[in-house]
Amino acid sequence: MNTEQKYEVLRQYISNLDNLIVAFSGGTDSTFLLKTAHDILGNKVIAVTAKSYSFPQRELNEATAFCKKENIRQIICDSEELNIENFSRNPINRCYLCKKELFSKIWSAARENDIHHVAEASNIDDDKDYRPGLKAVSEHGVKSPLRHVELTKEEIRSLSKKLGLPTWNKQSFACLASRFPYGEHITPQRLSMIDRAEQLLLDMGLRQVRVRHHGNLARIETDELGFNILMKRSQREKVYKQFKEIGFTYIAIDILGYRVGSMNETLPVSRI
Repeated sequence: MNTEQKYEVLRQYISNLDNLIVAFSGGTDSTFLLKTAHDILGNKVIAVTAKSYSFPQRELNEATAFCKKENIRQIICDSEELNIENFSRNPINRCYLCKKELFSKIWSAARENDIHHVAEASNIDDDKDYRPGLKAVSEHGVKSPLRHVELTKEEIRSLSKKLGLPTWNKQSFACLASRFPYGEHITPQRLSMIDRAEQLLLDMGLRQVRVRHHGNLARIETDELGFNILMKRSQREKVYKQFKEIGFTYIAIDILGYRVGSMNETLPVSRI
């Protein structure tokens, strides 16, 4: 199927649902799914957004602003991952633990509002990476409409642009807990360090960026635009000075640049 055919199949898939809750982060994929579902089901759709240390305030603000603009009912769900047993130890199934807790809370919200279906916005490209959270999706009976019709990330961006969505070219984002090597302890202070460091880089004009936390070393992953900005000595000095103030001792730029799931590169192939 081509992109337009997949989109029509997606619309038909959603129209067969009587009502729906969408797990909504405000990213490209979940915004596209929420918009499409709301266009079809109207006020029978509710967005649920999780609030936690690992979800930057800027992302929560953007998600809330979108729902207000589109007149979509939104529920803010307190989902503090650090309270989940073993989560802060950052095991390789960390994402599973988080999603298991989150979808339990979303289903509670669904029952309270007499909603019969819950959906999340992973796409078919997510099947190419290590995504333990998808196990929780399956276990909790959560629908994955975009994966169901095999939409890729680029196809979602293309359709989002046609729909006039502001997120069509939004940089990819994953929760801040993904910035730590497996086994490295996650704390509110360390999450705050990552959040402040990435916000600094975004304010400097970088778009696609990750700051990976390796103890007292910050490893910056970015795209070509980011590389060009950081090649200026004045900019590097600014990053060095402010990252030191945040709490890092050493600051490095990853020569391979931004890539999805770089922390999974340490895992044996058999675990992915």
